Amino acid sequence: MAAQVQDVDSLPSRSKANGEESASIDFSQTTSESAVNVHASFTAINPVDVYRTHISEALAPIAGVAAAEIYQKLQWTQTQDKGDLTLAVPALRIKGKKPNEQAAEWAQRFPYSDLLKSPTVAGTFLQFFFKSAPLTELIIPSILKEKATYGTNARLGLRNPSDISSGKKVVIIEFSSPNIAKPFHAGHLRSTIIGGFLANLYEAAGWKVIRTNYLGDWGRQFGLLANAFELYGSEEKLEKDPIGHLFDIYVQINKISSPEEDEIKQKKEELLQAQASKEDTVAIEREIEALVAKSQNEKARQYFKKLESGDPDARAVWARFRDLSIDKYKQTYARLNIRYDVYSGESQVEKKRMDDAAERLKERGVSEESQGAVIVDLTKDPKTKKLGKALVQKSDGSSLYLTRDIGEAVKREEIYRFDKMIYVVASQQDLYLAQLFKILELMGHEFVEKCQHINFGMVLGMSTRKGTVKFLDDILRDVGEKMHEVMQRNQAKYEQVGNPEQTADILGITAVMVQDMTGKRINNYEFSLDRMTSFEGDTGPYLQYAHARLCSITRKAGLSSTELESANLSLLQEPHAINLVRALSQWPDVVLNTLKTNEPVTVLSYLFKMTHMLSSSYDVLKVVGSEPDVKKARMALYEAARQVLNNGMRLLGLSPVERM
Repeated sequence: MAAQVQDVDSLPSRSKANGEESASIDFSQTTSESAVNVHASFTAINPVDVYRTHISEALAPIAGVAAAEIYQKLQWTQTQDKGDLTLAVPALRIKGKKPNEQAAEWAQRFPYSDLLKSPTVAGTFLQFFFKSAPLTELIIPSILKEKATYGTNARLGLRNPSDISSGKKVVIIEFSSPNIAKPFHAGHLRSTIIGGFLANLYEAAGWKVIRTNYLGDWGRQFGLLANAFELYGSEEKLEKDPIGHLFDIYVQINKISSPEEDEIKQKKEELLQAQASKEDTVAIEREIEALVAKSQNEKARQYFKKLESGDPDARAVWARFRDLSIDKYKQTYARLNIRYDVYSGESQVEKKRMDDAAERLKERGVSEESQGAVIVDLTKDPKTKKLGKALVQKSDGSSLYLTRDIGEAVKREEIYRFDKMIYVVASQQDLYLAQLFKILELMGHEFVEKCQHINFGMVLGMSTRKGTVKFLDDILRDVGEKMHEVMQRNQAKYEQVGNPEQTADILGITAVMVQDMTGKRINNYEFSLDRMTSFEGDTGPYLQYAHARLCSITRKAGLSSTELESANLSLLQEPHAINLVRALSQWPDVVLNTLKTNEPVTVLSYLFKMTHMLSSSYDVLKVVGSEPDVKKARMALYEAARQVLNNGMRLLGLSPVERM
């Protein structure tokens, strides 16, 4: 089987402007028959794999190590001063000489290469710098040809990467999962942004992604909500803003139920005192019963019992609230470039599944009774002592969230036979998810090995301009208005934007999403309207500005894609151009590395570095006013940069703008 480098083989040889022989390299001659066995990814998808293969095969006889092993240890670098690829000699675990001595010897013996400069030794590391001419001839045409697919590798998601017919692996990603009739709060926002990004990432890697929204759509609060609608509901308001109206009436009825519960609690404390004093408690017990009977919470419990038993009227009200809420959520999600394959929820877990889970827990000796309730005591095993005790069933026999999650996980395994299932849930739920996974393991469900919790920190200070924590739509409205104000400060540019309100909305959403993704997931961050909407520093608006500026250069240059494909790339000699090409070559590796980190900031940091390089290049690499051939070469470089920036932004879930 020949090395799959068809995209590279098809690159046209280009002549220099003065008619001299070009520096083009026939990359098909840089790999051997064994190259395909060296790497799992494919050079047609990641052009830098040509270099990995070349280095591995050149170094193998010198080091006395298989080329495949060297290939796996070659790493891309975070900063260009450390090379384009680097090899940690100790990672090969070769006995004998010290690693720094081995590095020096291997560098000295490394053969001349058309692709590489002589290796540089940095302690125990070998640093490999790519020669600029062949790299430019390889990278820019690859990007211009592959466009939106540059950097992605659909074979990674195959069950067998070397066999297209093997089928895609399946990943379920559960994210967002708001509670119906409650505010779409900051925690849900983070889950939505991170989950949407992960879904895009796995799709780019060729997986079949099942985007799942597991709604909080069941429980006593729906009885409270139904009763609240009878008291305070408005059909007109429900149709117009279902989530907002349901939340408002939920707050109203809680103003009644909360004092009621406080009074009941106080009476129960009096009962305990009376019992301790051995006083007659009949009167106070009757008083408590009367208070409970007429309370809103008791009415809610009774309503929910009707709902659970399948009462058609109760079911119809619940279904309407749920459906209207989902329709509203879909509108909000669409603004964030989020979509779902499945809207599931607590209500969708059948009672039989929960009963089966409880029975299996009992049969395997995992659960036990405790004061009338059913628990799983994980403290008995020293290895899981920190996980504590998990409540499976209340003393009144009602099921809990944990039982439903067990039933839902088993259901998903039966339906999808997934290869991976990711729960995107806040770090406050670390203990709960650890308990869930451990209990599934103790129940004998082997699929738990394929389950992963992707956690995240908190958003601090997230509020509207009025100072109250509210719905996501309110937050996006505030940020959009702020971006609109900023855009209007430059009236000349503002008048050139076709739909300024829509653009402002996109910029606002970008501002929110980029601020969320700027740090590592686990870190908390302060929600700052002023900082996120600034064009100074690494912000969403700055990223959009970088893309819009490249689009502006493209419009002014007036060159077609065919003209760019025929550009003489050997004219790109300036250090700014060479370093930008080196950065563009790293994009496929950035995507691959992000699959390991599951961190949006891995992508975002790369994009900011690249846009900083672009910003410093504009005065040096001018397009308009340059010699025709130079203009064409530089525009090919800028178009390649725009494409990579566009690809990265879309992977993050952003909508790149062309004018602003």
